[in-house]
Amino acid sequence: MKIRLFVSFGVALLSAIAPLTAHADCSIGRELELPVTMQGLRPVVTVQINGRDARFVADSGAFFSSISPGSAAEYGLRLEPAPPGFSWRGIGGSVNPSIATVKELSLSGVKLQNMQFLVGGSEVGGQVGLLGQNVLGIADVEYDLAHGAIRLMKTKGCARDANLAYWSTGKNVSELEIESKADAHSHTRGTVILNGAKIRAVFDTGSPTTILTTSAAARAGIKPDSPGVQPAGYSSGLGRQTIRTWTGPFQSLKIGDNEEIQKIRLRFGDIGDDFDMLIGADFFLSHRVYVANGVQKMFFTYNGGPVFDLTNRSAPPIADTPKPVMAGAGGSPASADDYARLGEALASRQQFDQALADLDKAVALAPADSRYVYQRALIHGALHQPLKAQADLDTALKLDPANRDALLRRTEIRLVRGERVGAREDADALDKALAPSADVRLQLAAIYQRLDDADRAIAQYDLWIAAHPADHRLPEAYNGRCWMRALAGRELDKALPDCDRALHLAPHTASFLDSRGLARLRSGDFAKAIGDYDEALKINPNLAWSLYGRGLAKRHQGDRAGGDADIAAALKLQPGLAGEAKRRGIDPGDS
Repeated sequence: MKIRLFVSFGVALLSAIAPLTAHADCSIGRELELPVTMQGLRPVVTVQINGRDARFVADSGAFFSSISPGSAAEYGLRLEPAPPGFSWRGIGGSVNPSIATVKELSLSGVKLQNMQFLVGGSEVGGQVGLLGQNVLGIADVEYDLAHGAIRLMKTKGCARDANLAYWSTGKNVSELEIESKADAHSHTRGTVILNGAKIRAVFDTGSPTTILTTSAAARAGIKPDSPGVQPAGYSSGLGRQTIRTWTGPFQSLKIGDNEEIQKIRLRFGDIGDDFDMLIGADFFLSHRVYVANGVQKMFFTYNGGPVFDLTNRSAPPIADTPKPVMAGAGGSPASADDYARLGEALASRQQFDQALADLDKAVALAPADSRYVYQRALIHGALHQPLKAQADLDTALKLDPANRDALLRRTEIRLVRGERVGAREDADALDKALAPSADVRLQLAAIYQRLDDADRAIAQYDLWIAAHPADHRLPEAYNGRCWMRALAGRELDKALPDCDRALHLAPHTASFLDSRGLARLRSGDFAKAIGDYDEALKINPNLAWSLYGRGLAKRHQGDRAGGDADIAAALKLQPGLAGEAKRRGIDPGDS
């Protein structure tokens, strides 16, 4: 099967801006504007698949658009095999995808027929899939994430040395040569200078944060054991695998001819071998970027605030954030949607007070729209205002009882506040509303686990695992199902294989070893249970369940003193653990 690339929207030029520079005959216009809502550090656009809303991550680092297997099933898409030998690589491994054809895909009102998508890999941030370069790279593209927009652009009569950053009057513009789309395999790729070393960088809105390969960091003088380097957890991407990462101090990063960022910390890990660096959404939020594919250049201006460390809540506000003037008669105020997108962009930069002000305006302009009330609830949550967050969620669900996002968040808040009856009602309503393959079922499984409902939790894990065969969260799901069975003391012959699968995919994970230890304890395999608990406690000495379980296993093995010592240590960490174990029928091992 040949993958047919999308070539042209066939829509008229919507607007023109001229002149741009000294070239009086140079004009630039918008072919299409995609409204962007920042969800954390992921730029999300809403399109329609055969008339149904679908949210995609706008991913300039994806050579082709894709849909997750679970979402393909949810939208009723028929799968066909990809061409023989075709594979799709990303962080976390490679995938042999299928192909799905969407009969009608609508982007900002422009309807496209028979659009093809790759199907495979992991869900990305709970979204349907990725909108890649076969859409974003068909012409020039402007990334204005700080103002909630991605624009597909068209130029006319512009010389190669024209400044295409048309908004840049009075601003310092940086220019970077980029590789041709053919040489860069449909990526936006150019060379930057890190600590004096040439680094081949892909500009990737789909990567929430900027990250280097370990080898590129080493060329710039930084290794995992270098002074100032700190572990930064694990990262994941397309495939099942996770990779270990670190953050390290770098003296200087030069991007283009006019920007140098000094004394920064960057993340690095073994993320790939056909590039050196992914410059992620953190960079795009702090810059306005124009990618001129036709002349192989990228133009950008600095918005203000931190470039990479977006968790710094004391950072100065974005400098380039005038409120847009809409096209109404005489210049009407911004719409509710504009304010909401601006607010979400500010929230992604941890500027929650300013974000709340914009969401307040959005709600005031459209008080009957559930989406804006829900988005404001998230800001209240980020500001540690749970009562206001729950009040907004209540309102959002009155306005739209089918708002599943609001239902999920209210369930979580009710659990935190100890409102178990209400949380159970919300969880059951969400369960009934979801498609069998929905990604949210993994979160719902954890909710039922906290509600101590093993049947419902295991059922959610069953559905999610069946629909997500290559997702990087499979170890988490297998472990969750193993733990629930072990905790309930049932189907232990199924629990052990699940824990084995989890540990095969993510070896030496303390919580997974803890789960398998309990399954073995309840199966009467005390020696192997002790072995699992020993390994888990080497990794994390403060696992109360592991200490308690090892103590019980030691008692069963005749080591009363050792068992008592472990149980005492466990109860010091978690005083109510003995009562919980007794309630679940876990043998105290007194015999």
